Amino acid sequence: MGYFSIFLTGVGLSMDAFAVSVCKGLGIKRFRMGSVLIPGLYFGVFQALMPLLGYLLGAQFKEYIQAFDHWIAFVLLGVIGANMIREALKGDEACPVSPEENELSFKVMAPLAVATSIDALAVGITFAFLKVKIVPAILMIGVTTFTLSCIGVKIGNVFGMKFKKKAELAGGVILILIGLRILLDHLGVI
Repeated sequence: MGYFSIFLTGVGLSMDAFAVSVCKGLGIKRFRMGSVLIPGLYFGVFQALMPLLGYLLGAQFKEYIQAFDHWIAFVLLGVIGANMIREALKGDEACPVSPEENELSFKVMAPLAVATSIDALAVGITFAFLKVKIVPAILMIGVTTFTLSCIGVKIGNVFGMKFKKKAELAGGVILILIGLRILLDHLGVI
């Protein structure tokens, strides 16, 4: 798995954090730099930690499932991507963040960061099977998520919910395509 594929995986994984960041931006009355950086840091750090945890778990079982690891990668990325597409097409325009939850405290941000990064745990398991260099991968995913989350807060503050569904849909499609590419590559098709 090359760096461009890892970058695209980071973009796909960060779409949930982006959507929540857009919602955070909707509730900002007075825009400050901390309003952008705090969600970006929470989401970026958790989005980097979860693949690391998944990688460490996957590395324990790698030798037992090496013969069909590409199928596992394909299924995990496909399920995550399909779920993101389903969420985007559901028609529910409401933000997952209510106005009273729009503060940036640890008790609000930590659960949101964990919830938006659970998918990254499964991707980390996939990285172990594919022998991805984990440190550059988690750094790329973390920085990508940080950047897109900061952008999401600003977009939410300026434009509202216009881009939330499109971002989730794009993220789902990206993850499914990467999973398909991994499968086809291991089967010798590409």
